[in-house]
Amino acid sequence: MSRFKEKKSGTPAISTASLPDIIFMLLFFFMVTTVMRETDLLVKITLPEASETTKLEDKALVDYLYIGPPMSKELGTEPVLQLNDQFAKLNEIDPWVSAGNERRDEVLRPKITRSLKVDKETAMKIVTDVKQELRKSNALKINYSTAQGR
Repeated sequence: MSRFKEKKSGTPAISTASLPDIIFMLLFFFMVTTVMRETDLLVKITLPEASETTKLEDKALVDYLYIGPPMSKELGTEPVLQLNDQFAKLNEIDPWVSAGNERRDEVLRPKITRSLKVDKETAMKIVTDVKQELRKSNALKINYSTAQGR
């Protein structure tokens, strides 16, 4: 008698010939859709130069406040405060600080730095007022952003 052999039903190997194409398409997609800048500047900022500077280690724990004259001449020439993508008044600093604290873990909150990017021609009165409001909001870790000097 003859014997019949059963065919083994194995799954065929998956073709990986198109895998590089798929990876490059995903890479291209993420490169196109990634946002590089978080805020649009509405104020003119020319940073003062400093000779003794240190870099911030973790920029994810930095919230920026911009102070300077508005870009648009219709808004005048007096320095204004910008938080995120809009102009703000001094009384809006406390809710802004609270929102910045809420979006981070509780362990990281004491490490949050508020960095002031102030135009070098701006008078110190508005900077002092902003610092007082930050102090009232218990945001005590403050940094001044500068350009690297000689």
